[in-house]
Amino acid sequence: MRGSVPQSPFSTILNLRDVGQTVNLLLGLPLLQEGRLFRSARPDDGTPSEKDSLKNTYQIKHIVDLRSKSEHIAQAKKHSTVSSPSSSSLAPHPPASTTVPLEIPGIEYHLINLNGPAFERALLWKLSWRNMARLAYLMTIGQRIPAISILGTHVMAPRGLLGLACDTLAHSTSELSSLLLLLAQPSNYPALVHCTQGKDRTGLLVILTLILCNVPLKAIDQDYLASEAELLPEKAERMKEITAIGLGEEFAGCQAGFVEGVSKFLHDRWGGVEGYADSIGVGEAAREKIRSNLMAGSR
Repeated sequence: MRGSVPQSPFSTILNLRDVGQTVNLLLGLPLLQEGRLFRSARPDDGTPSEKDSLKNTYQIKHIVDLRSKSEHIAQAKKHSTVSSPSSSSLAPHPPASTTVPLEIPGIEYHLINLNGPAFERALLWKLSWRNMARLAYLMTIGQRIPAISILGTHVMAPRGLLGLACDTLAHSTSELSSLLLLLAQPSNYPALVHCTQGKDRTGLLVILTLILCNVPLKAIDQDYLASEAELLPEKAERMKEITAIGLGEEFAGCQAGFVEGVSKFLHDRWGGVEGYADSIGVGEAAREKIRSNLMAGSR
């Protein structure tokens, strides 16, 4: 690799980078268009000036949010947008009004929970009947974090980051189809894709997209691994959340060999990313549009 991954220009919106610029710097050649696809951790925490920069300096028109409803609720509470004193923080189904993300005016949002119902069901079925019953009971009485820790300890931790990414590919097919078809539309750019940390779910979508754009795996890997250093400022705080749900420190970082492992899983099961895309309803015409939207010399 010739260059290095640029650091995020912001102090509160972590892990922000222009995917095209990053790949071009790493390769030392203009393979991708710059200023088209960005990735980051949650932009909710940004200062007013940082949010203004996303809109007016980076000219971002669309934000693709991969988080779950519960993550939106947590962010709303963090920013004190929940005003109902009667709503218990342990309630299993908080009011719908708390699920609206902290949006930046003038930017169009696309909310697609990447780890949706099919993914959740797949993980639940990996539990023993005893642990599934315990989890259901805890959720019923509003003990959400202890319930999730059962899933974390007995399923997510053993699967690891790569295993969960493969589970996402296998079970979040509807969501990934919607996301790739969204990236096939020229009107949806410039776009920022994010989850909570911009590392795992965002990383998986970016990996798929870059493989479709014929980016060498080594450059994709360098882009993925860059998130670990970018997220160091909040690692201590994130570790509290991670350990609370039964996961280890490796879930706060980036796994070596992750990109190669994703690529191998795609090849072994579907013959590669093209076969995978076909299997989820993203045909050659849509894939060509993605390449046209992102590859240099295509506009």
